[in-house]
Amino acid sequence: MRDYELVIVISPDVAEEDVPAAIEKINQLVAGRGGEVTQVDHWGRRKLAFPISKHLEGSYVVSQLKLEPGQAATLAAGLRLSEDVLRHLLVRVGD
Repeated sequence: MRDYELVIVISPDVAEEDVPAAIEKINQLVAGRGGEVTQVDHWGRRKLAFPISKHLEGSYVVSQLKLEPGQAATLAAGLRLSEDVLRHLLVRVGD
């Protein structure tokens, strides 16, 4: 398994008290692909640099995870389908 860093911008349509549930759904998405979330850092609601789908702000979440290399593409596809996620960035950490 390789180490990855996942940055997610959660839609402002998700209420602030519902953000932990949205994060848990994403963690379950990772676990469903045989991965393991090792750390989650919720940065809170921030202003976006440019509008995304007519939204000007979103909740940022940075996660460290372990995942098989073949599952990274399927995880990214699942995140693209999620209505709660405005944008995501999955980056391999290390060599």
